Amino acid sequence: MWKVELFAPNYDNREGEAVAEVIESRWLTMGERTKKFEHNFAEMLGEEVHCTALSSATAALHISLLSLDIKEGDEVIIPALTFVADINVVRMVGATPVLADCTSLDDWNISAKSIEKQITQKTKAVIIVHFAGYPCQMDEIVKLCKERDIKLIEDVAHAPGATYKGQACGTFGEYGCFSFFTNKNLSVGEGGMISSKSKELDQQAQYYRSHGMTALTLERHKGRAITYDITQSGLNYRIDEIRSSLGLVQLDKLNDANAQRKLLVERYIENLKEIPNITIPFLELTNIESAYHIFPILLDKEIDRVAFIGKLKAEGIQSSVHYPAFKDFTAFKDIGLNTVPIAEDIALRELTLPLYPTMSFDEVDLVSNSLKKVTTSKV
Repeated sequence: MWKVELFAPNYDNREGEAVAEVIESRWLTMGERTKKFEHNFAEMLGEEVHCTALSSATAALHISLLSLDIKEGDEVIIPALTFVADINVVRMVGATPVLADCTSLDDWNISAKSIEKQITQKTKAVIIVHFAGYPCQMDEIVKLCKERDIKLIEDVAHAPGATYKGQACGTFGEYGCFSFFTNKNLSVGEGGMISSKSKELDQQAQYYRSHGMTALTLERHKGRAITYDITQSGLNYRIDEIRSSLGLVQLDKLNDANAQRKLLVERYIENLKEIPNITIPFLELTNIESAYHIFPILLDKEIDRVAFIGKLKAEGIQSSVHYPAFKDFTAFKDIGLNTVPIAEDIALRELTLPLYPTMSFDEVDLVSNSLKKVTTSKV
């Protein structure tokens, strides 16, 4: 039904061949391909980075909080504009989520200033999100966290391959948490990665990933271990060899795919810059290289977004919203969340347009022309 869908996987025969090799090997659970995926991903992030592959980015966020001993009575500052995984994991460990507002209508990331406003004596950690693939201004955030002795966790679900002043996102805090969900820049269906520059924190992540076991199934299968110890309570957040094999192929494609996303975004910006009633965020950021995960725009207040989405649908253009405000979800209506006016305004007016590396310039033009048509009609 769609002339241009919201996203499409960047897959070809290489992914199929990689999966077939795993099946032929008859070793499906976490093994040598996972180790290689972790090694190659760590190399992408830079020197002295350790990586542990997981079942999801949510698992990475959960492990981060567990490893940093965040618990009941603690407060964790999170972005007000983000996916529910960030607020869910905070609540799952018994801590209290506190919302930091967006920097402005032009920069939807949180900042050191918006974080500092929410710090109390109970604040133990901050989770930041590099929204849409655009890195936060990390110098000020890192400095603030060090001065206040607050743990820093990066949610890098939108930003694999993005950098701030040449340093990879996911390497600034105690932990970086990456998503490999179907629509992400690096896609394996379901999967994630946790990164850290600390060997001790990486070891903690490995224990939490697999029941606290000191030796995994592969080591016993290879004869490198007879039995194992349990050093602490843990979970089953393991990835498998099929998804790791997909991850290896996708990682090889990531730089080129992100570069293509950049070209598509530049085409969008050129096409849409003269359209009234919409604005494009993140145009004035400096010292960053984005991963261009999604292409969000902000509709003027007089536009009925539901009707607008319907008219785009009639043109064959799929769109989405990133993200509804937390206060509008049933689960969070009565937990006493603080007011965040900028993020709440954005949540009401944000619209995400199609973006994926196999998208053509003609398709960008088609979306742009459809947007112009809908914008000039009465919505």
